[in-house]
Amino acid sequence: MRFLFIMATIAIATLVGCTKPAQRTDRKALEPPTPADRVALPESPVLAQTPVMRAPEPEHHPPLLRTSLPSRSAIVQSAARLVGTRTITSQGRRIAYDCAGVARAIFLEHGIDLYRGSIDDPKGNGVRLIYNHVRQHGVVHQGSDVHPGDLVFFDNTWDFNGDGKLNDPLTHVGVVEHLDRDGTVVFISRVADSIARYRMNLSQPHVHKTADGRILNDYIRRKHQTDPDNTARLTGELFSFYGSLLDPQRSTSLDDTFTRNQSRQRASVSAVPKR
Repeated sequence: MRFLFIMATIAIATLVGCTKPAQRTDRKALEPPTPADRVALPESPVLAQTPVMRAPEPEHHPPLLRTSLPSRSAIVQSAARLVGTRTITSQGRRIAYDCAGVARAIFLEHGIDLYRGSIDDPKGNGVRLIYNHVRQHGVVHQGSDVHPGDLVFFDNTWDFNGDGKLNDPLTHVGVVEHLDRDGTVVFISRVADSIARYRMNLSQPHVHKTADGRILNDYIRRKHQTDPDNTARLTGELFSFYGSLLDPQRSTSLDDTFTRNQSRQRASVSAVPKR
């Protein structure tokens, strides 16, 4: 009886995360469209997120009350505190230790539950629940207007539906921490066995490292024998969308840094003579 009680307690505490068995997902149902074909570099020994198959559990918690949107710096600070941690709790609840659980916990600290929304998605895993929430309450885009505290979504980071094909949209999510001077986006997520910082540079999506050793794009997909040749594995190659729930008028020092970085990038581009 004690064993059954423990198992029941664990089942109740488990929340749906990045992964969940699903049927084949139709990419056309998601808006806006994903960029076209991507080409990959040779594989890396870096391990991507290990799928953990969990079914959604019903939740019976009172609604979180939020009177105003948090600042971007507050979201980033919450994300930074999770780096290196091995368990996640929020509001006294144990949160799934995966990419969607990380993003959810960060926003739960500020009264926003990314899993709640009115969009019905029977095939939804944690990432799609978050994506649907952002579609309903914020902005989803593929442009360069990204800020600290935004969400970043990825496709095909693992074979979500198990059919051996690259047809798995919305399989990973992270929270943007800051932008480097070269335009590299630094985001916080759980990819391998811990919560850490990862990088993505959409201007050079197929480059892992520069000649001087700077990482532009981290590996985010594990190599499997069943993967087709030249399967994309880098963050820049598997990028899908940015999503924002935060008030763009609430600027912070992080936002100011981002604006300055973009100004430098535009000046650098305009200084290059056209051929």
